[in-house]
Amino acid sequence: MSPFWTVSLFWAAAAACVAVSLVFVLPPLLRRSVAEPKAGRRDINIAVYRDQLREMEADRNSGLLSAEQYQTARLELETRLAEDALVQEAQVVATPKATGARKLGFSLAALLPVASFGLYFLLGNPAAITAVTEAQAHPQAAQGEHDIMKMIQQVEERTRQEPNDVQAWTLLARTYSAVGHWPEALNAWEKARKLRPDVAGILSGYAEALAVSRNRVLEGEPMALILKALELDPNDPKGLELAAIGNFQERNFAKAVFYFKQLYKQLPPETPYAQDILEAQKEAERQIQVAMTGLDNLSNQQAGEAPSTASAPRASIRGSVDIAPALKAKVNDQDMVVLFARATEGGAPVAAIRSTAGRFPIRFELNDSLAMSTDNRLSNYKQVNITARVAKSGDVKGAPGDLEGSLNRVNVGAQDVRLVIDRIRP
Repeated sequence: MSPFWTVSLFWAAAAACVAVSLVFVLPPLLRRSVAEPKAGRRDINIAVYRDQLREMEADRNSGLLSAEQYQTARLELETRLAEDALVQEAQVVATPKATGARKLGFSLAALLPVASFGLYFLLGNPAAITAVTEAQAHPQAAQGEHDIMKMIQQVEERTRQEPNDVQAWTLLARTYSAVGHWPEALNAWEKARKLRPDVAGILSGYAEALAVSRNRVLEGEPMALILKALELDPNDPKGLELAAIGNFQERNFAKAVFYFKQLYKQLPPETPYAQDILEAQKEAERQIQVAMTGLDNLSNQQAGEAPSTASAPRASIRGSVDIAPALKAKVNDQDMVVLFARATEGGAPVAAIRSTAGRFPIRFELNDSLAMSTDNRLSNYKQVNITARVAKSGDVKGAPGDLEGSLNRVNVGAQDVRLVIDRIRP
């Protein structure tokens, strides 16, 4: 929450508390008095006489008083009642509340809020409101930055005193990288690299800082440093991360997936960083699937036909595809046959053609003219895996019941390759 809203809510709550206090205090003091006439002596006497008259009538009816005694007592009672009725008793008027109470109420209504907020500003700490808010919004900003800068100063002093301390240079480089001071980080990594060019973590850290200084492009020297780091330590986390990102940038999604997987294996799965790596891996895999759908857009070039563009022998593979005798009965002449080559580590096909099953054995030539992407061609590899599929399902990506055969690690430039479709896809 922003400091503005935090302060606003605080003062609103404080005002509400003062208002609630006034609600309980003021009404009794400000309420106007209502005239409350008091019962006079005459009214009381009249009520008494009526009760006595009823009692006398009850005594007469019960035989306790004779008719003569009743008349005498009644006459005496009426005489007394008449005398009381003639008395002019002053009317008792309502007494209003003392005006002092009302003045006290108005005084409290004015003074209580002023006193409450005045005492808070005098004895309290209003600045603490925004300070707490800022601390919540940036819990590590003030203290964290102070600690980091203090540590940087200490390490810099250490490098000045011991310029050949590779650990100090490495720590300084990592700290500068963490806070985003990349020019300083690049200088520190370069110092560390000169001292220990055989440490994978130093090479990959230097590659990252170098790439950042070049608009975050990993191609060229940064990638060469990354590959060198992975040669020294295949599990170097920073090297795997940068190798995956670099291949993703170059749209080599199969290699990116490989490096992402290797990195993810080393991470606690529940950490946010591990989840980010997993999402990046899934995105690379999705890109591979997108490339795979390009098979649907292949021209229906028949296997064995001469390609439109001549290729050097080393950038082509020639051979034939046949069907195993046990599976021939399962193949119709109109079934679609797909033949494609992939890099040995997987990924999108580097070359693909399709034909019909009625042409077995099928002669083929795979070359760069059959690439689905100019960035991912047969000539980019020394070895590939070749797969031939009778797509019974009609889906070039494969489905259960399709017939398949494959050859692994076929040298690019190989001639007279023989591939047999000999299994049913489960």
